[in-house]
Amino acid sequence: MFIAEAAYDASVMGSSQVRRTGAGGRVGSERKKTTPEIRRTKRVGGGQTAPVSYKARKDIGTQRAAATRVQQPEKERGSAREAQLAAAKAERKKAAQARIAAKKAGQTAPAAKPKTKEVEKQASQLLKKKAAEKPKAEPKDTRFASSRKPEEHMVKGKYTKAEKKTMVRSGKRTLRDIVLKATGKKKESELKHKYTGPDK
Repeated sequence: MFIAEAAYDASVMGSSQVRRTGAGGRVGSERKKTTPEIRRTKRVGGGQTAPVSYKARKDIGTQRAAATRVQQPEKERGSAREAQLAAAKAERKKAAQARIAAKKAGQTAPAAKPKTKEVEKQASQLLKKKAAEKPKAEPKDTRFASSRKPEEHMVKGKYTKAEKKTMVRSGKRTLRDIVLKATGKKKESELKHKYTGPDK
C-alpha cells in the first residue's frame, strides 16, 4: 500500500512535466488517418486512384517555443481594457454635461444613445434577406440536344494527364492518315493543314 501511494502521489503527478512520446519520437500520440479514412486521392494511371500519403515532418520530437508561433503581448496585462473603460467613462460624462447645459438653457435634452440590443435588432431586420421572386424558367429547346453520352476517356478523373495526351496524339495521327488516304498524298507536309505536332 505504501509503494502504491508513493508511485501515484497526486501532488507529484499534478506537477510532473513528463510527457508520453509517440511513435518516431513524437510529442503525444500520432493522429495520422488510416488509409480508409483518407478522403483525398490521386490518379495513379490506368483509370485507378489511390489515397494520398504524406511524408513525416522533419521536426518530429522537437517542441517549438510559443514565442515562435504566437504573438506575444507588447503591453502589460489589462492595459487595453483600462483604456476602453476610461473612454466609456469620458463619453458618459460628456453626455451628462450636454444634458445639464440643455436643461439650464430651457431646451430639450439631446436624445439618449440607443441601447445596444435595440441597435442589434434594427440591424438584423435590415440584414434580413428578402426572398426575390424566381424568374420563370424558359422551356428548353431539345431540337439540338445530343443524346450521346461523353466518351469514356473524357470522364473527369478517369485517366492521368499523360494518358490523355497520348490518346489525343494517337487520334491526331489516325485523322492524318485518313486525310492522306482520301487526298491521295503521301506526306503531311503536302497537306494544307497540319494534323500532328506540338499540342496547343
